[in-house]
Amino acid sequence: MRPVVIAHRGASAYLPEHTVPAKVLAYAMGADYLEQDVVASRDDELVVLHDIYLDRVSNVAEAFPDRHRDDGRYYVRDFDLAELLELRVWERFDAEGAPVYPGRYPGRTGNFRLHSLRTELELVRHLNTSTEARTGIYPEIKRPAWHRAQGIDIAPLLLELLEEFDYRNNSDPVYVQCFDANEVVRLRRELGCPLKLVQLIGENEWAESETDYAFLQTDAGLQQIAAVADGIGPRLEHCMRVSGAQVRASGLVERAHKLGLAVHPYTVRADSLPDGFSSHDALVTFCVAELKVDGLFSDFPDETRRQILALEPASRPAAPQ
Repeated sequence: MRPVVIAHRGASAYLPEHTVPAKVLAYAMGADYLEQDVVASRDDELVVLHDIYLDRVSNVAEAFPDRHRDDGRYYVRDFDLAELLELRVWERFDAEGAPVYPGRYPGRTGNFRLHSLRTELELVRHLNTSTEARTGIYPEIKRPAWHRAQGIDIAPLLLELLEEFDYRNNSDPVYVQCFDANEVVRLRRELGCPLKLVQLIGENEWAESETDYAFLQTDAGLQQIAAVADGIGPRLEHCMRVSGAQVRASGLVERAHKLGLAVHPYTVRADSLPDGFSSHDALVTFCVAELKVDGLFSDFPDETRRQILALEPASRPAAPQ
């Protein structure tokens, strides 16, 4: 099997991230999995959005100018689902109001909206029925400890909803991912999650959780992951070493494979390449032919899939999906 293509927030290079149009486009482009970041609303509905914040991707400051917290940010948790559905969303911008990726869908245009996780699961189910495909899902539990401090436990709600949509077994086309290592352990051992689990690996300075991501990249850390999870989702930069014009494998992928872990690095962006690469195709070729990854998160699922297919005769079988 070839490495799988995971549509990162949908076809987010072409349409605003985590919108229904971005997911439909990614589906039509042949992505193997669609990613869903999961956060919670005030009325305990699961919402598909990359952040616990709303202000960098929507008109929330205009629609609800007085609903920010003391830090000036607008939190999903402070709005009911019905209120969230009123918002218009658009291409991500930074704290100064400039687009993070200037060449993408222009400005604050269009009539894009947020949606619930239930809505997206229904969409995928119906598309799989109408196309006779088996495109999978790849939900991420966002900031679980923070959510519990806000009065809601996302993980059991997610598992209940996935079971309702017949995601029940390790062989089903679903990965559940999280940056919080304690939550990954809890999913398997306390909540009895039978689905494939992926431990995401970030940077400690992100303060995404209390997890020590440097430790997770050591042999001992990978062994800890392998005791409960099926794979890892490291940054691309974790998987390689760049010295001048030379790029080589860091050894992380090989060491993870020896423990039976699948490796799905993030994120392939043709408009934001890591050091050492001059093109999207060169990056994907290195990941497939040299690193031998089992999948790639990509903002450009069509381009990433095209290049993987072009390399398929020379690529080795991926780990069981």
